Formats: sequence, structure tokens, C-alpha cells
Amino acid sequence: MMERITSETQIQLTLNLHGSGSAEIDTGCGFLNHMLTLFARHGSFDLSVQCKGDTDVDYHHTTEDIAICLGQAFREAMGDKRGITRYGSILLPMDEALMLCAVDISGRGGFYGELAIPTEKVGEFDTELCEEFFIAFAREAGLTLHLRQIAGRNSHHIIEACFKAAARSLKTALSPDEANPDAIPSTKGVL
Repeated sequence: MMERITSETQIQLTLNLHGSGSAEIDTGCGFLNHMLTLFARHGSFDLSVQCKGDTDVDYHHTTEDIAICLGQAFREAMGDKRGITRYGSILLPMDEALMLCAVDISGRGGFYGELAIPTEKVGEFDTELCEEFFIAFAREAGLTLHLRQIAGRNSHHIIEACFKAAARSLKTALSPDEANPDAIPSTKGVL
């Protein structure tokens, strides 16, 4: 279990990378609950998140701190990364939205995104927090994560495509490399 307690948030998070996609999510933000639930389902991750945050201010601290915890949980659960595929990518449609995502479990955290989300909010969720989530998640997990919006007019669909594409790409990258089950997928011998 990962725990993060600050003056802004109190978070408890558990993660199983090779689960069934079950999720128990309570972030205090309905839209973020929805995104994390579908992230778990599409990645086949078992994920539990309980967060009490300063949502009377906005959802920024809640979103970023959950991403920090989730990234740390991924890093810990991946261990030395022995026997994984390492790379994963997808071109994912979500109605009119089309998202390209590529992941490298490189040990070097970085998010590289090109998103054009047309509205400032989806419900009460500030859409700029989508990028903040993936910046914090990629940095803490040690992932190189690219998201490129190819098409999309509906903010909800664009953000949903981001979370689904990231989950599906991670699922592929974390899958066993059948030809090299005991190898760390790097010429350096470490990721």
C-alpha cells in the first residue's frame, strides 16, 4: 500500500499490476473516479484509491498527489523490470477522439504530450489537470510517456482516450517477453 499524507491530501492506494481490472476509487472528484476506474479496467490493474483532499479549493492537489502515489506504486510493483516487454503503444479511438500513446518503461520519467482539449472544464474538473496527472505519474513511475491527440472535439472523450490509451500501452509494456523471460530489456542491464 502506498500512502501520502500532506496538508492538502491524505491518500491510500493499492495496486496489482497483473489483476482483473477491478477498481475501488473514491477521490472526491467524480470525473477523476471515472478516469481511474477505466484506467484500471483497460490496463487489467487492480486499483484501490481513497483520497481526502482540499477539494474546496479545487481538484489540483488531489489529482497531482494521486498521480504521484500511483506512479510510486507502479515503480515499486515493477521491481527490476526483468522479463517485461518494456515498450507499448496504441492508436485508440474514443468516438470522434483519436489518441496515439507510446510508453517506454525506461526508468527515466518524462511526459511528452500534445493535447488540444477545447474546454477548460469537464463538470468541475479542470481539463488542464489531465496533463498534470500524466506529468506526475510518468515522473514517479520512471516512464517515458507520449500522448498525441490525432483528433477530437469533445473534452470528455479526449481525456478518456488519454487514460484508456495509457492503460492499454502500459499493459503491453508490462507483459512478459516470452523470448527473454529472465532478461532486463536493456543493453545496460538495468532500467
